[in-house]
Amino acid sequence: MTMIVQSENLLLAKIQNDFIGLDTVYTLADGRKTPRVYLDSTASTLMMGAAHDMLEEFFEHYANSHSLLHFSAKITTSQYDWAHQRILSFLGADPEEYTCFFTGSGTTAGINRLARVFRDYRKDKDVVLVSIMEHHSNDLPHRKHADEVVHIPLKSHSSGQPGSLDKESLEENLKKYRDRVNYVAVTGISNVTGIINPIYDIAELAHDYGALVLIDGAQMAAHMPVQMSGHSNSSRNIDAFVFSGHKTYVPGSPGAVLCRKDILMAIEPEELGGGMVEDVFVDRYIIKDYFPDREEAGTPNIPGAIALAAAIEVLDRVGVENIFREEGILVDDAMERMKKNPDLIIYGETNSEKCSRAGSISFNIKGMHHGLVAAVLNDYFNIAVRNECFCAHPYVKELILDDMLDAITDIPDEEIEAKYKLLAGMVRVSFGIYNQPEDVDALSNALQEIVSRKDEFIKLYHVDENGNYVHNTFKMEKENNFSIPDLLDEYLNVK
Repeated sequence: MTMIVQSENLLLAKIQNDFIGLDTVYTLADGRKTPRVYLDSTASTLMMGAAHDMLEEFFEHYANSHSLLHFSAKITTSQYDWAHQRILSFLGADPEEYTCFFTGSGTTAGINRLARVFRDYRKDKDVVLVSIMEHHSNDLPHRKHADEVVHIPLKSHSSGQPGSLDKESLEENLKKYRDRVNYVAVTGISNVTGIINPIYDIAELAHDYGALVLIDGAQMAAHMPVQMSGHSNSSRNIDAFVFSGHKTYVPGSPGAVLCRKDILMAIEPEELGGGMVEDVFVDRYIIKDYFPDREEAGTPNIPGAIALAAAIEVLDRVGVENIFREEGILVDDAMERMKKNPDLIIYGETNSEKCSRAGSISFNIKGMHHGLVAAVLNDYFNIAVRNECFCAHPYVKELILDDMLDAITDIPDEEIEAKYKLLAGMVRVSFGIYNQPEDVDALSNALQEIVSRKDEFIKLYHVDENGNYVHNTFKMEKENNFSIPDLLDEYLNVK
């Protein structure tokens, strides 16, 4: 057993250093040149070197799929087929019951697709339950296609900070709308706070009341193990799961949808075109009755899908449980250090024993706008983070207003709302497989320095016409920039 663990850790260490862009150097506002510290993985991850190198090899054989006529077509078709099966296996989805198909550029396209599918599959069920913490991609599509969307609140903790979805409230609403609930749609991991939802408990509750369950797995697939089917209690199985390739270490890859075949087979596919029909006549067409062809019209993003499957293969060999454990150590370390700084406001329940997190931490510095904090972290420390509302406005608004109400009680509601609009947003740091303890050190030291020099940094920036915080003198010089036309000029010897 010891030998296996050691082997896995060695492989993890090898993979951690094999990402494109880890050593990218930029010139900072104080003149220093340093490698960037990438803490924006929740938005998009860096490119896995193994997947990139594999893709370069694959392009030697690239052809369109849907053919077994010539050598390249045979290779492409077989590898594209392998990509579907590899992802099903990775997420523990029985290939007899589930299919995997690729769509769009991320999770958004897949959820929009399934919102329409689920609506048509059960037309007599017109209510969808979602959590208040959802990304817009797992909220707005349901609002568009369902008659009514009900937002489930989050569990309250003694700290006053919200945690994961409140299962008691979920059950109350399942009872209330018992005959109308079509499905429950919930994120596996919040893109704002990194808080993990108990997806199998949610599935069990939903199924007990006759509802389906859809999991937004954009923040989950690359960070922790997922088992869609094969539970001893089948009620804990997941009906549909969607995730993004660009959040799974392969920028440029498609989104992936995993869904029960019986749901998809019950209705005509949402999209029609070449590759998914058995035959076409002047007055009719016959759709294929097998997957994934039935759900993939036209020529897909073959290279992206194969590269994604390659990254999935690597993650599986490393062991997602190992990745989850190692990333958890980083998140907990960062959290504990941030909690010691009285000038930092951390959003969401911070006690990991009460509420598990993965990947993300969102915060604000008292007396500094989130845009300014993000700008300073970039310009003076070369730490890449994200700020504002992260396409989760209701959740961010609730977190910020709760914090404001705790701090101020004697001003009118309209003033609170005005203050919120002024301060709306927060700073998010997020981790990936490539992050190391020294990245947490860099973040912690940077935040301490920003707090200690708060007044100085405030004077160094102004707000431009677009609302962005811009340094008064420092500009992004050519050496920090990247220009495809300039590179093409050089390549083509254009003077």
